[in-house]
Amino acid sequence: MIIFRWIPICILFILLGFHSTQMAEAESKTDLLLLQDLSGLSGKEGMVLTVRFSPGEASPEHRHNAHTFVYVLEGSVIFQVAGGQPVTLKAGETFYESPKDIHTVSKNASDALPAKFLVFFVKNKGAPPLIPIN
Repeated sequence: MIIFRWIPICILFILLGFHSTQMAEAESKTDLLLLQDLSGLSGKEGMVLTVRFSPGEASPEHRHNAHTFVYVLEGSVIFQVAGGQPVTLKAGETFYESPKDIHTVSKNASDALPAKFLVFFVKNKGAPPLIPIN
């Protein structure tokens, strides 16, 4: 009889573990919020998106070929462009990259908590927002 009492508890722990794994995977994503032609700026568009980094997640070295404005919504992230110093930003803080910058570090500063930030690009119409550096 005692064994049967523990079975529901064991199932609950298994389900909670599965659910937390699914949540961690789901936090690593990008959501497009807006893509808009910019009147008065021929051939340019604005793009707004959110990026979620799961704990400890980092993106590979890349560039944007755009004016890039970042606003941290949750957690903290480490950003660095080539030739610059790494900067750790917390919720409410901002970061800018010029179209010529190479983004060498983009990483969740925490190994335990997710991070989320808003990105606004001013870029050439139809150009990809991110270009990996090999």
